[in-house]
Amino acid sequence: MKEPQYHALPDELSVLVSQHWQHFVESGHRIPDALLDDLPRVWAGSDYVAQQFQRDPGLGQWLEDSDPSGALAEDSLRQTVQEQLAACHSEDELKRALRRLRHRHMVRIIWRDLAGIGDYHSTVADLSLLADTLIQEALTVLHGWACEKSGTPVGPDGKPVKLVVLAMGKLGARELNLSSDIDLIFAYEHEGEIEGERRSLSHHQFFVRLGQQLIKALDQPTADGFVFRVDMRLRPWGKSGVLAIGFDAMEGYYETQGREWERYALIKMRPVGGDLQAGKRLIKRLNPFVYRRYIDYGAFHSLREMKSLIEREVNRKGMQADVKLGAGGIREVEFIVQAFQLIRGGQLPALREPNLIKVLPQLVELELLPEDVADELTEAYLFLRDVEHRLQGVADKQTQRLPDDELGWQRLTFAMGFSARAAFERKLRRCRESVRHHFSQVIADPEQETDAAQGADQELLDLWLGELDEAQAAAQLAAIGVQEGDKVYAHLNNFREGRSVQNMQAIGRERLDRLMPLLLEALGYQGHGETTVVRLLAFVEAVLRRSAYIALLVENPSALTQLVKLSGASPWIAERLTLHPVLLDELLDVRTLYSPPERAELDDELRQQLLRVAEDDLEQQMEVLRNFKQAHLLRVAASEVTEVLPLMKVSDYLTWLAESILNQVVMLAWEPLVERHGRPSRTDGQPCSPDFVVAGYGKLGGIELGHNSDLDLVFLHDAASGGVTDGDKPVSNEQFYARLGQRIIHILSTRTMSGQLYEVDTRLRPSGSAGLLVSSMDSFEKYQLNQAWTWEHQALVRARVVAGCNRARARFDAIRHQVLCAERPLDKLREDVLAMRDKMVDHLGEKGEDRFHLKQDPGGIVDIEFMVQYGVLRWASSHGELTRFTDNVRLLETLAALDIMSAQDAGLLREAYLAYRSAAHRASLRKEKSIVDDTQFRDLREGVRAIWKHWFDLQG
Repeated sequence: MKEPQYHALPDELSVLVSQHWQHFVESGHRIPDALLDDLPRVWAGSDYVAQQFQRDPGLGQWLEDSDPSGALAEDSLRQTVQEQLAACHSEDELKRALRRLRHRHMVRIIWRDLAGIGDYHSTVADLSLLADTLIQEALTVLHGWACEKSGTPVGPDGKPVKLVVLAMGKLGARELNLSSDIDLIFAYEHEGEIEGERRSLSHHQFFVRLGQQLIKALDQPTADGFVFRVDMRLRPWGKSGVLAIGFDAMEGYYETQGREWERYALIKMRPVGGDLQAGKRLIKRLNPFVYRRYIDYGAFHSLREMKSLIEREVNRKGMQADVKLGAGGIREVEFIVQAFQLIRGGQLPALREPNLIKVLPQLVELELLPEDVADELTEAYLFLRDVEHRLQGVADKQTQRLPDDELGWQRLTFAMGFSARAAFERKLRRCRESVRHHFSQVIADPEQETDAAQGADQELLDLWLGELDEAQAAAQLAAIGVQEGDKVYAHLNNFREGRSVQNMQAIGRERLDRLMPLLLEALGYQGHGETTVVRLLAFVEAVLRRSAYIALLVENPSALTQLVKLSGASPWIAERLTLHPVLLDELLDVRTLYSPPERAELDDELRQQLLRVAEDDLEQQMEVLRNFKQAHLLRVAASEVTEVLPLMKVSDYLTWLAESILNQVVMLAWEPLVERHGRPSRTDGQPCSPDFVVAGYGKLGGIELGHNSDLDLVFLHDAASGGVTDGDKPVSNEQFYARLGQRIIHILSTRTMSGQLYEVDTRLRPSGSAGLLVSSMDSFEKYQLNQAWTWEHQALVRARVVAGCNRARARFDAIRHQVLCAERPLDKLREDVLAMRDKMVDHLGEKGEDRFHLKQDPGGIVDIEFMVQYGVLRWASSHGELTRFTDNVRLLETLAALDIMSAQDAGLLREAYLAYRSAAHRASLRKEKSIVDDTQFRDLREGVRAIWKHWFDLQG
């Protein structure tokens, strides 16, 4: 047998490997020559591997046969384990076989790692697969023995009930390290009794005994060592809890008694043994406890508390050299990632991945972490985990502590691929400093202020807690800039003493007491008073039972600033935030709050959000749509009240928002129907895709949506009359599209937890409420040409396709152009338009002489719209370009460009129209009607009426 070339190692390591080699030679065992090249490097890094070669005579040949250059194959590993365990007929034999398997595969994994054949990813993957397989196959054997002895547990459906082994921590995330405990929880799906010959045995008793046997098989030290150290302390009630627990009891525990740290633990929960499908069902049941539906910034405070406890323990035990728990260590990277998972995981399912390395790219994609930060954390984490493995590989001991002797440092430096200790320590220090910096950025406490600031906060806290008299409180509020201090203090007192606050749980009340001084400070800084306080307290009361929102504001002073600012500016915004606190998320980034995206960006953002939801989960899809709309409504309202966006841009943005939503709604309604019934057929025999459009009328069609506008919609299809769909369950084309229209309305108008998308009005369809919900293009064309009233042609002026396919869109545009360009009896046209206008004034106008209804009164918005519509219907037959636009502003410009209306008149009407609409928007944000004092727009109103008289008298 050749001698390995260990003399090229550093001096002390050469001596160490020489000693291992002498002991190996004395054992009489042999090692294949193919392994000798890597042996010095491996044995220099691991005494454990060298000792296993001395103890196991067949290890060398087994290692060569198992080909250490390749990754561990799941199927062959499972087959090997099953074959070896099948030969076991007692617990002692089972223990011996498991330990032998474990030692051999641990040698193989460490060999690959130290020889540079594998890397971090392959090491943790192989370790996790090994643990999964040994647990599952050992449990299978033990379960079979237990059933032979006591009978088989059976559920209410008559099927066998099996134990579910749930892995937590590193194993749950498939990140198991070389010498890690495995954190397990035992559970079972159904309670029941096993009827025996002498006495019955409950499922609980059966599975507790089975769990105990599995722990002994894995954890109990024998002459062959152990398989894995098993830690059961993460189970419900910890050490005092039962060893195996039913699903119902487990869910009840987390609902009523689950603690914050248990949420972090459950992120990494994964079924690894027993009934894996039942385990997945359990995890789905527990997800609401782990991932809150709303944004949970309370996670930051809890993580800080956990980190503080760890740091105190580290300092007490002198563990600063620990690469896991020390400053800038592995645990801090885990905390950063877990913070985002807990805060956002309820809304973003992509973050529910247990594996840390897989989550970091998701944080970048979701724009929660900058790419360079994620790259630095990834690099540091992989380096620190490699250090951890090198430390543990030495003696197969669970340690993360850096060496305290020169040999240990030389061994670690060499195993990490560095030629000098100083270079390795420099890299290690740089990684830990990077982690520490990013940890402080993410988890830092925003309340850590100067002593002076903390003193001011204490005074405001005393004020909030009612420890000042009324005069002192009013003076203190005035001193920080709050207006109407006495009234504000009265509202604070009433709120604090109210039942909602008094009945708060401890953690919620603690968060509220942290928030209120900050809120008062922001209120004073912006100079607000009673009105804003009333709105803010209504919001705070709405979220008292969901105190994670309060934590969000404490953690993000800029979001609190925006809340106070926007609540003071608009009761509409304040009400939106109160009804939908999830919108607080939009206040976190001022750049996006006041910079609404363009149409293409809107489409892409909504599409990306819907991709994160299961295709068959309509309920969640509807929630995504509603949250998306509410978020962007808030953005545009914030931009409007702060005058970042002008009126025209506001209307554009609100219209784009509706169009983006409608296009997605059409597809969400279309795809399940096609899957069920197939595609409708066209006259040319081709399947439709989808040959359907949604035409927007009124404000939507005119690109003039407001904050509370409903949608006037008409549904049209261009499929073959009398045709049928091509699926397994065919229906007529007409029936298919009727269902499509109904489904679209359902998605838009159903009220969910997040409210309603839009009120929908479909009465402008052919024949109104008596007509079909979805008409064919042919029938629409015939109706418009032969039966429609003048007012319906007026409505068509502002109609355009807002969702659907391009082919059907082109057909609609052609029909609209044809109808609007038709010759009309001019006297009848004038008479019909004037009669409709008089009718509207009588029914909808403001009756008070000193008040002016911006929309309905003479000289208002509708007068301008009617003049434009009349102009299109009157002159489109000779000027087809009048059908190009649907919005009043561009139609006025077109009328002027064609010399149909004077430029002066068109300019005044445009000025009045924009002024009225801007005032109506502001009134909407103030939650007021579109009615103003008669004197406010008197000149513009008189100008509009003069043009009206001239416009129609000229045609008379």
